[in-house]
Amino acid sequence: MTPQNIAPPLMMADKTSRDWSRILASYRSPNATRSLFELGVTLGPFILLWGVAWWALSVSYILALTLALMNGAFLLRLFAIQHDCGHGAFFNNRTLSDWTGRALGVLTLTPYDVWRRAHSVHHASSGNLDKRGMGDITTLTVKEYLALSSWRKFIYRLYRNPVVMFGIGPIYMFYLQNRLPFGFMKSGWPYWTSAMGTNIAIAVIVALVIYFGGLSALFLIFIPTTLFAASTGIWLFYVQHQFEDTIWDSEDDWELQDAALHGSSHYDLPVVLRWLTANIGIHHVHHLGSRIPFYRLTEVLRDHPGLASPNRMTFRQSLSCLKLHLWDENGHKLLSWRQVRALYGRG
Repeated sequence: MTPQNIAPPLMMADKTSRDWSRILASYRSPNATRSLFELGVTLGPFILLWGVAWWALSVSYILALTLALMNGAFLLRLFAIQHDCGHGAFFNNRTLSDWTGRALGVLTLTPYDVWRRAHSVHHASSGNLDKRGMGDITTLTVKEYLALSSWRKFIYRLYRNPVVMFGIGPIYMFYLQNRLPFGFMKSGWPYWTSAMGTNIAIAVIVALVIYFGGLSALFLIFIPTTLFAASTGIWLFYVQHQFEDTIWDSEDDWELQDAALHGSSHYDLPVVLRWLTANIGIHHVHHLGSRIPFYRLTEVLRDHPGLASPNRMTFRQSLSCLKLHLWDENGHKLLSWRQVRALYGRG
């Protein structure tokens, strides 16, 4: 199934993407009290579950592992808060936002300043075929793929395999790639400081975990919590842009606001999952107004219900995105391997 591209009501149809971008500007202001509350109700349970999982090591390894995996959901929410800090959407004070993001980056294994720069590139170029390569999930066009050698086709297929994408990929990205400022190696000391400072803080935490809890605490609590959050985070990012009717255009045809509204999905999750993911599923609105605090995204949909329809998908529908791998510039859709073979006779 594909996202529900329901014919937009009048209140949606009579406004362009640029119109919506201007309308959403009024929702940008964060509330410091609300932001502190959201941080508290996420960080508090995260620390508490850490402690309970640690205690559970003396009772049952399975119980400790279960609690650690559950805690990955709160770590994912902390990453979402870090994400808002990167956009300047969590506190009006940019310095406070940045240092909150840097502190959370230690828990999420993500050097904040490096990630913030890469993520800003993603927002500035999402859906632009001529500016792929940073902050994106690698996506080739059908023409590009068919021109590859057999070996390079195999590598691309391997990369797009769910086991690699959501299993090996998160391990590589969060445990290895994030240790260096890839993409900004020659961009100055702030990115090296961010990466190395985060690494030192992580090393201290890991050393303390091993010293006080042994390797069991490392492998049954620390790693499962971070890996579950990382894998889930990549899944969310995947379905936010890798759906059949997303948008990819060449530079000449690409338009920022159109790509934001129509190239990002509305991942309509159940209430509990929406809370744990900090409303990041309302991604088309987020891309149109990246400085809107996550806790105001539902307010946008309440005030403008027409915005709930474009590219809406449920969890069940999102599973079909796993089979989509190549962008068809002729049909303007993401296609599966089978569809490529049917349309082009090879693949």
